[in-house]
Amino acid sequence: MSSQTSPQKPRVAVVFGGRSSEHAISVVTAGAVLRAIDREKYDVLPIGITTDGRWALTADDPERMAIADRQLPSVAALAESTEGGVVLPVDPTNREIVYTEPGSVPKALGEVDVVFPVLHGPYGEDGTLQGLLELSGVPYVGSGVLASAVGQDKDYMKRVFTSFGLPVGPYEVIRPREWEKDPEAARKKIVEFAADHGWPLFVKPARAGSSMGITKVDDPTGLDEAIEEARRHDPKILVESLLSGREIECGVLEFEDGPRASVPAEIPPVTAHDFYDFEAKYIDSADGLVPAPLTPEQTAKVQELAVAAFEAASCEGLVRADFFLQDNGEFVINEINTLPGFTPISMYPRMWQESGVSYPELIDRLLQAALTRSTGLR
Repeated sequence: MSSQTSPQKPRVAVVFGGRSSEHAISVVTAGAVLRAIDREKYDVLPIGITTDGRWALTADDPERMAIADRQLPSVAALAESTEGGVVLPVDPTNREIVYTEPGSVPKALGEVDVVFPVLHGPYGEDGTLQGLLELSGVPYVGSGVLASAVGQDKDYMKRVFTSFGLPVGPYEVIRPREWEKDPEAARKKIVEFAADHGWPLFVKPARAGSSMGITKVDDPTGLDEAIEEARRHDPKILVESLLSGREIECGVLEFEDGPRASVPAEIPPVTAHDFYDFEAKYIDSADGLVPAPLTPEQTAKVQELAVAAFEAASCEGLVRADFFLQDNGEFVINEINTLPGFTPISMYPRMWQESGVSYPELIDRLLQAALTRSTGLR
């Protein structure tokens, strides 16, 4: 370990921002994580990734990472330089981070013991960053390459769940070449899906989160606009039927004896929005009910399904699993999130708080688990 780092303190690189449409939410999450990390126990190095992919040294200033007056934060506003870049060597024998600026001698920043990636969406949560860290031999919080990719791609996520016998709702996928080659045939495919399952439909990017790019479509006249909105975020789109029922979430956290589920939460109907969209989640802050008002049998069932989904996708560390409790009393898995939000209003930490694991303890448990887990096949 570098002489710049106290041997008693593991050094944590909190990596945030990124190139996806969820950039701002990642910055907000990073602010909350930086605020919660025990500085007596860990050295911390904040590294932001700008929307164009530059790795930048940033201010360790959680206050500037919050949503203020409905304005979203960015890495560019936090970066210490407009040109300097952070380089992580792709060499498992060398964990030293280097900072470079044009016309200057590269500067060693010391070694990193563990990375806490709080990137959401493509180029961070989808296995790409995890692959880089595997090549570098640096331990990191959360799932590996495969589980991260499965958790990001809702098409393959549903296929995995179905193969393990887990309940998913009706859906259809329009792949990039389908739309580019014959939009009319792709449109017809969606209309036929609606004929089988009814309107309204939800059209969404297959590989995005934070409710980005989702449109509720009531009839065929709104279809083209919804498809284009989804394709702004991802050329592959997912079409889902409306599932009437209650929205229930459950956290999964890996303990020494294996994954455990938190108390579940319920997202109540959002009256000011058509559905639980980005504004409802992050700007208007819809209040979730923690714990969810469920029967003991329903609570046990959703916890069982959440852990089963965690295992089916080969997840590690943490997952937030989202469900619909249908009017017939059956649960359906909507999706899992392998790097759920840690913003002050995020459901994942709130569910664990209610389950007896405080926010700082949650962060510490995730870091300790990552430090004891090897990179590579495991």
